[in-house]
Amino acid sequence: MTTRHDRPSGPRSAPPGAGRGRPGGFRPSDRSGDRRGGPGGPRGGPDDPVVLYGWHPVVQALGNSGRRLHRLLATENGAARLAEALGTLPIVPEIVRPNAINALLGPDAVHQGLYLEVDPLPAPGLDALPEDALLLALDQITDPHNVGAIVRTAAAFGVAGIVTTLRHSPSATGVLAKSASGGLEHVPLITVRNLAEALIELGERGFTRIGLDSEAETELDAVGPRRPAVVVLGAEGKGLRQRTRECCDVLARIAFTGEIRSLNVSNAAAITLYALSRPAQS
Repeated sequence: MTTRHDRPSGPRSAPPGAGRGRPGGFRPSDRSGDRRGGPGGPRGGPDDPVVLYGWHPVVQALGNSGRRLHRLLATENGAARLAEALGTLPIVPEIVRPNAINALLGPDAVHQGLYLEVDPLPAPGLDALPEDALLLALDQITDPHNVGAIVRTAAAFGVAGIVTTLRHSPSATGVLAKSASGGLEHVPLITVRNLAEALIELGERGFTRIGLDSEAETELDAVGPRRPAVVVLGAEGKGLRQRTRECCDVLARIAFTGEIRSLNVSNAAAITLYALSRPAQS
């Protein structure tokens, strides 16, 4: 939890290079994460503002010229760190006390003195993806921590996009964005109404559709690097739905050697992306 300051509340000057807060000090926004039931709450509309907080998500967003920025709240220390890292900021921060950000996010959010409201990033259509793209598809994975960790891993492996659905998936804001640690700026979320139809369309475009299934006969190593390809991940416990399985070209499992035969879905995604990114052995 962020340490609370004992100084009087009210507007304060920003550090050099970071600008100055708005006259009148902090004013709560009606576009905060609480509007959707908190930063990890239910999905809002596709055009609703995105709430980012914490060092990596905010710094990455401020450095992304494709982001439309609305509002930056920062503590004195947070604004000083931003100015040191980025120089002149693309948006003037409002200097606030930590409890002002806590009021928007809740006391358990690790915001590190930074809160940013932005527009959602545009996403490419399935027909606009590169011919050699590597994608992920998420089949009703609803935990924002898991999805955020998957986004972060996808950014590390150069994934071209993550296909997700309008329903049964968390919105790209709050907890998900914090868990992604800036990955949302590098991996677009491609939202579709029906995952099976999207997989069929990708198959018609030549994508190999690889479903991850702990009970599959084929080991992941036998699949080998494929391009273009889409790796399909199911929710923990439920796994892939039957219709989703039917739309895959191959079902593969990670070959475990220990006593535990399952992993958190974000860890499984990391292992799978590594296995599919290695060059073929001669």
